[in-house]
Amino acid sequence: MSERSFLSILTGSFSSPSKGNPTVAMIEAGYKATGLNARYINCDVPAERLGNAIKGAVAMGWVGFNCSIPHKVAILEHLDELAESARLIGAVNCTAIKDGRLIGHNTDGKGFLESLKTVTDPSGKNVLILGAGGAARAIAVETALAGAKKITIVNRKVEKAKEIAKIINDNTDCESEGLEWSGDYKIPQDIDILINATPIGFGDAEALPPVDFESLRKEVIVADVIPNPPKTHFLRKAEERGCKTLNGLGMLVNQGRIGVNIWLGKMLDADVMTKTLRDIFEA
Repeated sequence: MSERSFLSILTGSFSSPSKGNPTVAMIEAGYKATGLNARYINCDVPAERLGNAIKGAVAMGWVGFNCSIPHKVAILEHLDELAESARLIGAVNCTAIKDGRLIGHNTDGKGFLESLKTVTDPSGKNVLILGAGGAARAIAVETALAGAKKITIVNRKVEKAKEIAKIINDNTDCESEGLEWSGDYKIPQDIDILINATPIGFGDAEALPPVDFESLRKEVIVADVIPNPPKTHFLRKAEERGCKTLNGLGMLVNQGRIGVNIWLGKMLDADVMTKTLRDIFEA
């Protein structure tokens, strides 16, 4: 490996290591297909060592890194600058190192938005998001910045939904409201895009968010953030209603591609990365 590659093109992930990690496999496959002399590695970093790990990344000449829970918020105090959406979301999952400065980004919502745009443009649309966790917050911010007309967030703990709605109302031109989710949620008839941003269905092909699917119009675009399995029960039920659906693979692939572009100025091959994930998830 050349000196430049070692000092300038090494990327890493501050998340727990696991055998056959899909994100690592996906990005490494993208590097190989693009001919990039780069590596994407996992590093297990306990919360109390986050600061030292970041200093080490800078000292070793890394171009950047991803971070996962529980570091997405804790990392903020170690950064020099925040991209606009990361500031609004209040969390960072992708950091670029430029001339020793640490610049925080959030690619969760951006990855979803890129995937969503393959089936519809959210501009001027009414969006309903199920859940109010980190993914929901990121998606709400990015769809609002992309010109959505109204975003409704529903959640069991309504305070979390209202918190996201306030961020949208205070910082964008999009209208937003947070509502309580109780029982089988009935989809309002003016909704254009329905997004499951809950973890319900992850690793379980039969789990199903409590939604009144009889209220779902066939004209609604239905998306799920869950990549495994790609065809969740939620999406299968939506397809039974005649809806066009979008699985979570595109979001995961685009998160990786956007991150690498931030670090290296290169866009990886989406088809190669998608195939890698499908092979891993046996989709």
